[in-house]
Amino acid sequence: MTGALVNLEPAYVLHSRGYRETSQIIEAFTHRHGRTGLVARGARRPKSAYRGLLNPFQPLRLSWSGRGELLTLRDAEMAGMAVPLRGDAVLAGFYLNELLIRFMHRNDPHPDLFILYAHTLDDLDSAADVEPVLRRFEISLLAEAGYALNFSKEAIRNRPLVPESFYEFHPEQGAVEVSMAQPDAPLDALLFSGAELLAIGRDDFSDSGVRRAARRLLRHVINTHLGERGLRTRKVAAAMKR
Repeated sequence: MTGALVNLEPAYVLHSRGYRETSQIIEAFTHRHGRTGLVARGARRPKSAYRGLLNPFQPLRLSWSGRGELLTLRDAEMAGMAVPLRGDAVLAGFYLNELLIRFMHRNDPHPDLFILYAHTLDDLDSAADVEPVLRRFEISLLAEAGYALNFSKEAIRNRPLVPESFYEFHPEQGAVEVSMAQPDAPLDALLFSGAELLAIGRDDFSDSGVRRAARRLLRHVINTHLGERGLRTRKVAAAMKR
């Protein structure tokens, strides 16, 4: 059976690791083919054409062939200038990459998510605060992965959320109204006002309380879907803060 032959596919490198003595295994996010595993033979040789090219946040056009889980990289060229992330934006960019690797299956196309990822890198580069940029991406990624969240209606009765009411948010179900926000509720309880959930749903992170609520909610939802194994970039960020 003839293997795949793909030429000049728009792509970004999400992660790479050494393979044998001189090669690399690349996890690439591509426009029409989704997450793709590629072997870049000889990429670590001093005079390799790939040296300095297969880096994160660099728009690329990749060509490959083969079949199975790991394909053979045939060519790579720059498709634009690398996004010059700095400070908190660098770690945020690697966080995006780790989310894509953990949520996206190989060879499962998500062209809209690819375009969003490219725009999100640009937004991280220019944003004064990376938090709203990350929250928007997380919400879109969850929807693409089949875990869309409803921030406008109550889960059980399907009624519109009321700004003055309080809700417990269940990752698999959605918002469930509670009689009141208990003053002795644990700090990690997923209790939110209707106003907070509605603001998240309409992409309004101008209020610091909404930003905190969105971070807490989405962290819990993502952890629920990924299981006990945490995200490495979160651990790195926590260690840097300490």
